[in-house]
Amino acid sequence: MLDIRPITAADHAAWLPLWQAYQRFYQAEIPAETSAVTWQRFLDPAEPMHAALAWQDGEAVGLVHFIYHRSCWTSGDYCYLQDLFVAEHIRGGGIGRALIEHVYAEARAAGASRVHWLTQENNYQGRMLYDRIGDRSGFIQYRKLF
Repeated sequence: MLDIRPITAADHAAWLPLWQAYQRFYQAEIPAETSAVTWQRFLDPAEPMHAALAWQDGEAVGLVHFIYHRSCWTSGDYCYLQDLFVAEHIRGGGIGRALIEHVYAEARAAGASRVHWLTQENNYQGRMLYDRIGDRSGFIQYRKLF
């Protein structure tokens, strides 16, 4: 039985290993201080940042982070699904899809006009799922890091 629920302060020890595994997957090194700030933002009801964990048999097996933001194109906010991760030992069982559908439901309830996300071009397993439950926008991301 899969249970997806918003994080609570008591979930930090379950969230952190998944967050660190996600960073390894994307070969990213996010400073511990940044992760601590991020965690506090998730817990602050005034912040537009949200997180949920997928639980199976008492074990946290997946995470999703999403952020609401304004748009010049719609009156409703957009919902950016920033991070999605399922533990490697349990992939392929529908948990990623369930986490995305959780965000869809949360975004609809919040009055958002869309959910959008990015992935790396070589994330083939993820893209197979995304092609089934989302629409490619046709846009290419450009960025400048500071």
